Amino acid sequence: MPDKDFFSFYKHKKVLITGHTGFKGSWLCALLRQAGAEVTGYALEAPKGPALFQLCHIEDGIHSVIGDVRDLEQLRDVFRQFRPEIVIHLAAQPIVRASYVNPVYTYDVNVMGTVNVLECVRLTDSVRSFVNVTTDKVYKNREWEWGYREEEELNGYDPYSNSKSCSELVTDSYQHAFFSAADTNGHRPAVSTARAGNVIGGGDFGADRIIPDCVRAMEKGESIIVRNPYSTRPYQHVLEPLAVYLMIAASQYEDKRCAGSYNVGPDESDCYTTGALADLFCKTWQQYTGQKVQWINRHDGGPHEANFLKLDCSRLKRVFGWKPVWNLEQALNRIVEWSVCYLQGNDVRACMDRQIEEFLKDWYSGRAQRA
Repeated sequence: MPDKDFFSFYKHKKVLITGHTGFKGSWLCALLRQAGAEVTGYALEAPKGPALFQLCHIEDGIHSVIGDVRDLEQLRDVFRQFRPEIVIHLAAQPIVRASYVNPVYTYDVNVMGTVNVLECVRLTDSVRSFVNVTTDKVYKNREWEWGYREEEELNGYDPYSNSKSCSELVTDSYQHAFFSAADTNGHRPAVSTARAGNVIGGGDFGADRIIPDCVRAMEKGESIIVRNPYSTRPYQHVLEPLAVYLMIAASQYEDKRCAGSYNVGPDESDCYTTGALADLFCKTWQQYTGQKVQWINRHDGGPHEANFLKLDCSRLKRVFGWKPVWNLEQALNRIVEWSVCYLQGNDVRACMDRQIEEFLKDWYSGRAQRA
């Protein structure tokens, strides 16, 4: 499918999103709402306290079902009732530190949750396209300076990363066992996995994440605490990978040759250390508000996390002619804009919708220039 058509493709398409009440799920629902898709979300309740899902009234215009991906029977009922054409699997326990505290829950959600979703896909003949969203942390981290490619070994170190590696393996197993050309039941949806780098954006209130920590510090009028300023990560605005997920799902819906595993990350110039990202946040915040802020290095010697992690996104670029839309400075501008809007009690849904429109305009403008 031509990339220029991917957004209009979704008008009236039936899309099921797991994990729709989370940060990424909320932005994805907002994107699909603008596209005119018929969206059903399946997820746990939105987190207590401030939550993007509630602040931006994401439930308006979609069918929201509260449920657990570990509950196969309820999930199966939702598939039977809605009969989706496209399924995007976001539901997960996504925090590295939380995976050390409760590894059993992490594996249960991230592995068996994926099994349950794929089982529902297998049993629902309306599904033509499935995308499992994992993470850049699925790779066995060798702390090397070049980007990991999709063929590298999958073997995450910590329980979160390892559980997402397992999710990749489960997806590959279902692809070969049930959705291959050798399958005789005639139901062969296209299947892809997307391994995204660190995602940042307005409305993220998660724990143990650098941008939410920065915004919380601004709300309290305090200095920003950075616990590991030397780790290098591929940071990207949340709309970057979400647009890619939709592009992959739409493309493989029309042409199964587009299916596969894809890294989704920024260009190398936007792989920053956490300390450099904090520097850029402070600079952007001061430019936007006039408020001078600083961060403090307070390494806490916490559990193991990768120090150096980059992605090679050449496959995505080769297959789809894709290129990132916003660099990190542009992403931080949007994050600060949204965060100030929120802290001042203004209309954050209007801000979200406006940023989506800006992103899509820049996406198509960039595509036209490269055509």
